[in-house]
Formats: sequence, structure tokens, C-alpha cells
Amino acid sequence: MPAPQKKILFCLAGAFSFVCALGTAAAIGTQLWVKGTILCKTGALLVNASGPELEKFIGEIRYGLFHGERVRQCGLGERPFQFSFFPDLLKIIPASIHVSVILFCTVLIIFTLVGMGFFLYNAFGSPYETLHGPMGLYLWSFIACEYPLQAAHPLQRSCGCLIMILFSSEVKIHHLSEKIANFKEKSFTFKTHSEQFADSFWIILACSLVQFLNMLLIRLAGFEFPFSKPKDSEAATGAADLMY
Repeated sequence: MPAPQKKILFCLAGAFSFVCALGTAAAIGTQLWVKGTILCKTGALLVNASGPELEKFIGEIRYGLFHGERVRQCGLGERPFQFSFFPDLLKIIPASIHVSVILFCTVLIIFTLVGMGFFLYNAFGSPYETLHGPMGLYLWSFIACEYPLQAAHPLQRSCGCLIMILFSSEVKIHHLSEKIANFKEKSFTFKTHSEQFADSFWIILACSLVQFLNMLLIRLAGFEFPFSKPKDSEAATGAADLMY
């Protein structure tokens, strides 16, 4: 492939990486990770509410990684309440999982920015092989998608998928919305009525998929995937085997 086209592809991949880093950073600071509705169970049972009357006891909740907002509805009108995870909710949430989600988001931003730098260096500089050349591009794109975890055996998981899995388990398995809704509540008990992941949650998935797109752009620029043997070398090896 001609050099100008390679520069265009590398610049495009660098731009994708930069957008992913900005998107992840913006997602971390928003309240658009989860949104749903909460039912004031105690109030609804007191008046035996059903049908349209039940709507008077259904409030709203939305939150991100650091802060959020819930609106109480117990038949007496809306009562909004702002909350923060640090330090208010640390005692009632799975703090280790929550901090891990924030950590992996930070890792995703850092390695995406590093990958962007290498793409631009390959487009406008004079890279050498291994770390700065095509192998380096594959390496940093891979690291942006994959982050090593030490467990009983060394495993590699997708960083974006880890964020989604950990946060999903925190919300669904540990019933995070209900814990937030019942925070500092003594008279009423709240229950999750509906719950769904919002825009920022899906931005993390999109940013992880873009790293795989960058790998395809590197391949489109004419560089073989790592550890793939050219056909010529395979043929030469086969001929040498026949000689012996």
C-alpha cells in the first residue's frame, strides 16, 4: 500500500483512539450508567394501591460511578435526593467491585491514549520495528482491549468487558439500585420497579470494539497479524523438510 494511504489509515485509527479516550472519560463523570424506577413498597401496601394509583408510589433513580439522583414517590409528591458514592454509600455497596470498575475505566483511557500516540508516530515519524513499528501498533491496540489479571492462573480479559461484567454484577447481583433507594430510610421500604443500563454503560462497549477496528485498519495498511507466518517461509520450510 502506498505511504500516503498508510498515513491516512494510521491517522484514522489515532482519531478513533482519541474519541474512545474522550468518550470513556466523559462516561466516568456522568450519571447515565443506570436509570430506572423504584416502588415505595410500604406506601403502596398501606393504601393497597393498584393500577393507576400505583403510579403515585413509583419514583425514579439514575446514577453513575460517583454520584446520582433519586426521586421518592410515596403518595405525597416528588422528593428529589442527591447522593454520592464516596464516602456516603461505601458502607452499603460492594466497594471493591465499584473501585475496580473505576480502575479499569482509567486503565482503558491510559492505554487508548498510548495507542493513539503510537498510531500518530507511525503516521508521521520514522518508527523502528517491535515496540514502535507494526508489532507495537498491534500490541497497544491489544492492550487497550485486553488487561492482564493475576489469578490462580494468568488470564487475559477484555478491559471493556471487565468493566461491563463487574458493573453488571454490582447492579444486578448485589441489587445496587435497591441499596441506594433504601439508604437512610427508616419508615419506608423501596423496591426496584424497572431498571436498565443507560448511555455511558454502552459507550464503554463501543470503545472496546473500536480497538478491534483499529487492528483491522493496521491489517488493511498491509501489515500481517502477529505470529502469522508468510506463505513463502512455509513453502521454504516444507522444501527443506523434504531434503532431509
